[in-house]
Amino acid sequence: MKKLFLILTFVLFIISQINAQSINVTVHENGTTREETIGLPQSMTYDIDSLLNEWHSKNALTPARDCMMKDENPTFSDSVYIDRLSRIPAVMELTYNDIVRKFIELYSGKLRKQVSYMLGAANFYIPLFEEALDAYNIPLELKYLPIIESSLNPKATSPVGAAGLWQFMIGTGKVYGLESNSLVDERRDPIKSTWAAARYLRDLYTIYQDWNLVIAAYNCGPGNINKAIRRANGSKDYWAIYNYLPQETRGYVPAFIAANYVMNYYCDHNICPMEAELSENTDTVMVNKSLHFEQIADICGININQIRSLNPQYKTDVIPGNTGAYTLRLPRNYINTFIDRQDTIYNYRADELFLNRKTVSVEEVAEKPAAPKYVYHKVRKGQTLSTIAQRYGVSVSEIKKWNRLRKNKISSGKRLKIYK
Repeated sequence: MKKLFLILTFVLFIISQINAQSINVTVHENGTTREETIGLPQSMTYDIDSLLNEWHSKNALTPARDCMMKDENPTFSDSVYIDRLSRIPAVMELTYNDIVRKFIELYSGKLRKQVSYMLGAANFYIPLFEEALDAYNIPLELKYLPIIESSLNPKATSPVGAAGLWQFMIGTGKVYGLESNSLVDERRDPIKSTWAAARYLRDLYTIYQDWNLVIAAYNCGPGNINKAIRRANGSKDYWAIYNYLPQETRGYVPAFIAANYVMNYYCDHNICPMEAELSENTDTVMVNKSLHFEQIADICGININQIRSLNPQYKTDVIPGNTGAYTLRLPRNYINTFIDRQDTIYNYRADELFLNRKTVSVEEVAEKPAAPKYVYHKVRKGQTLSTIAQRYGVSVSEIKKWNRLRKNKISSGKRLKIYK
């Protein structure tokens, strides 16, 4: 009975996980109605508490003081949503349908606290996104792509291994110059990953010439998009290939459209942005020796969690500067302190913090003499020690010594130990 209970509990857990990863939508189309299950982007399943527990959230984001966030979420007619989407200055096609409405309702309802957090965090990241996108002539509305990729969490990691604000896989990241190894993961570097994402989006647009297909390919890969295009008889309209896409990608473009909507019309849904207390300006220095965050924190007097927050690409608090030049981002008012005291910083607790040995000696161990080999000889009738010694090429005295014999006389049947 106990085993059956455990199995049922496990099944219910799996069902709840599946439900948490997808939504059911009632689609009205051409006078017909159908129910459709659509996968949710991973970021829409994040726990808001985990986002707010990040150092930069606890120290730089606070609840709004001049805005009272009500639990009431007004609903609007389709015509209002259509009108509002049409007013967003965008190059991309921000279309509306039942699926887009469902995602708008999710963001403005169940995920409203997450939206409040993202509106606050946007103060840190959106200017960076806009700069890179503009440099590559990419529509600026794509600045909201990391909202559905990572909820603006640079440390976000998906179950399949995508990481960072822009959720790069290791292979794609390396193609666009993002280093990933045991110590460094530049996919979590907000600046480097943003410029890599801009180049990747530009390259995808060169292939598809349609921004909805570009972000769909960004989510599930060009291979899946190409397969869906073939199955849709060559159509390159996202909504024409929609039914041939993986389940999560079906919700990806609608979620992106909804993200654009809610980041522009949050006030109409009684959502208050968290207030961002922008920290002092930051700057970078180049590091060309191995360096541990504890060395910086102790000598410069910086909170180690702030160092981690500013440098999320370093996975173990170690900058492997001995393998190449790496950047270290610090508050600007600490840069001169670091430069002036860097010799002290590099030497401080180095033997304690860097335990990996560069060389190691192997102690010589004296070889033990090989154990002597021997056989047992059973004395037959008529044999003497002399004849036995001749047979094995040893002396009579050796046989007597090995077997503790005092006399030369031996009886038949006795076993003698003979060393070779």
